[in-house]
Amino acid sequence: MKNLFLIAVLMMGITGLAQDELPSIELTTLEGSTVNLQNVGQEDGVTIVSLWATWCVPCLKELDAISEVYDDWQDETNVDLVAISIDDSRTVKRVKPLINGKSWDYTILLDTNNDVKRALGAATVPLTLLVKDGKIVYRHSGYSPGAENELYEKVQKFSK
Repeated sequence: MKNLFLIAVLMMGITGLAQDELPSIELTTLEGSTVNLQNVGQEDGVTIVSLWATWCVPCLKELDAISEVYDDWQDETNVDLVAISIDDSRTVKRVKPLINGKSWDYTILLDTNNDVKRALGAATVPLTLLVKDGKIVYRHSGYSPGAENELYEKVQKFSK
C-alpha cells in the first residue's frame, strides 16, 4: 500500500511538470517591445513555438530546415512559427545579426532570463511545441534531419 501511494504521488508530480498551455510570461521582440507569450498563439490556427539559441547547432539546423518549407506550410495550413531565443545577456547580441543573415520569416522573441525554458520544464533545446487554441498539443525535444516532416504531419493533423 505504501508503494502504491508513492507511485501515485510520483505520477502526480510528473504530470504537474508537463505544462499543457503556454505560460504567461513577458518576452521582448527584436525591436524592444514587450509581448506576453500567451498572446502569440493564433485563435483559429496552429502555432509552432521553438525554443532555440544562437550557440545551439541542432536549433539552427531545425529552424533552417523549416525555413526551406515554411512558405508552403503557411499556404497549406496557415501555421505560424514563433522562435524564442534563450540566449542570455552575454550572447543575446548575436541574435539580430544571425536572424538578418538567415532571413527567417518567423516571429522572434527573446527570453534572456530563461523564464520560458524553466516554465516549460525544458531540459535542452531545441524544444518544439505545437499550440492550438492556447493548449500545447505536441512537444518534441532535440532535432535530427527529417524531424521537420513529423512536425508538419502534426501541423496538418491539428490545423483541421
